[in-house]
Amino acid sequence: MIKHRILSLAYLLAVIGGVWQLARHSGVPAFLLPSPQSVGQALLQQHALLAHHALYTLGEIALALLLGGGAGVTLAIVMSASPLLRRLLFPLVAASQTIPVFALAPLLVLWLGFGVASKVVVAALIIFFPLCLSLFDGLCRTPPGWLELAQTMNRSRLRQFLHVRWPAALPHFFSGLQMAAILAPVGVVIGEWVGASEGLGYLMMHASARLETPLSFAALALLMLLALLLSGGVALLRRRFLYSA
Repeated sequence: MIKHRILSLAYLLAVIGGVWQLARHSGVPAFLLPSPQSVGQALLQQHALLAHHALYTLGEIALALLLGGGAGVTLAIVMSASPLLRRLLFPLVAASQTIPVFALAPLLVLWLGFGVASKVVVAALIIFFPLCLSLFDGLCRTPPGWLELAQTMNRSRLRQFLHVRWPAALPHFFSGLQMAAILAPVGVVIGEWVGASEGLGYLMMHASARLETPLSFAALALLMLLALLLSGGVALLRRRFLYSA
């Protein structure tokens, strides 16, 4: 599995590098598309600055995953437990995704300020829906035979949930969590673009305004690395909980 992921990453980097070099040789100016060498130099020369902003963004991502993930899991469990609550809550959950995040982000910055809170809420709004929907679908697809067996053993609804429905929904939960891990950096950076004083999104905007394009691309590369690491971490957790006997 690890070898397969390394090969996939190498293939991805090769494709990006090939397209990058092709665009460079087509006559695109360096201030619009810097060379990979200049981006590498920016990573080395500005490593302290990049590390500071990357850690700030990583903290926002972690908080967003906790908030959005907690909200998604809670809503999925509540809706799966009660048909009445499902009919009341599901339209609201679906309607929350019809509002463009770019339109909502400036309002959240206005309400919550330029600090961490507005970025965390923006990212949480993006990630809670796929996680909620995936887990809700998994909880509703518990094999009926498993539930009938639990009922014949006089298991309470709580025990049925803990020992039957939740384990059966774990594959769906981890699918939603992996999508959330990929979307969380996007949501945080959207918030940082609208208004921030720290973070990789802020650094990208600040560097682009000063035509320091290599630094902006270096920040983008770190953001991609964070997303890949988060996705890989979720994949490891999935293997640990689903395939370890």
